[in-house]
Amino acid sequence: MSNQIKTILLLGALTGLILFFGKLIGGTRGMQIALIIAAAMNFFSYWFSDKIVLRMYGAQEVSAAEAPQLHAMVADLAREAQIPMPKVYIIPEESPNAFATGRNPEHAAVAVTQGILRLLTPAELKGVLAHEIGHVRNRDILIQSIAATLGGAIMVLADMVRWSTIFGSSRDSEEGGGNALAGLLFAFLAPIAAMLIQMAISRSREYIADETGARLCHNPESLARALEKLAYGSQQIPMEANPATENMFIVSPLTGGGLMSLFSTHPPIEERIARLRAMRYS
Repeated sequence: MSNQIKTILLLGALTGLILFFGKLIGGTRGMQIALIIAAAMNFFSYWFSDKIVLRMYGAQEVSAAEAPQLHAMVADLAREAQIPMPKVYIIPEESPNAFATGRNPEHAAVAVTQGILRLLTPAELKGVLAHEIGHVRNRDILIQSIAATLGGAIMVLADMVRWSTIFGSSRDSEEGGGNALAGLLFAFLAPIAAMLIQMAISRSREYIADETGARLCHNPESLARALEKLAYGSQQIPMEANPATENMFIVSPLTGGGLMSLFSTHPPIEERIARLRAMRYS
């Protein structure tokens, strides 16, 4: 199954959760209220996400005169992807990493850490930048925002259920016990399911960005080698990253394995590298 189809199915699963449990617990009005609240909560983040995250990590915009090689790479990849030239930022951080942000290709930014500029060869750096341009081209900020809005609606419905249970309210006094039990199960299980689905969407978008980036730079191996170095380098020099921004980076700045991989926003590095190297022979 392609990752594009998987993304659509996962977004459909989130929508299905809202429709099913929203109807069960809060009726049509409950669903509408939850979606409106969640959309309002995520609108600000979507519209101003670039400014928020760049300021959070102290990113500094650099001109073509200040970083000519970096600018030239981004410009070349943007032309290849047929998108406007993103703004270019450098993060004063030794942990090697990078991310792209912006609500659409016309308002995009690509940010790299000082550490990644020291660690990677020019070919490897271009592979990383191609991955980030792939996120911009594929409008992943928008897709992640939609997923966050749907997930947020589920959280709102769960909160509504918890409050209604506390105060003993029920839409139907005769079936109140059954509704209360269903509501409690929903309030506990649905947010976990929504989180797992959101993480799966993020992982599928990383695979797509890898594939897009490899095609943009015409060199899957350069991105594969970069991921190998970044996986090791980010562990050797950890970044104090906000977990809410984990999905933005090319490699997760956070640590965790085993069952925690279910809640990871990134696929296993080994699998990403294997897929990229398989592209060389396709």
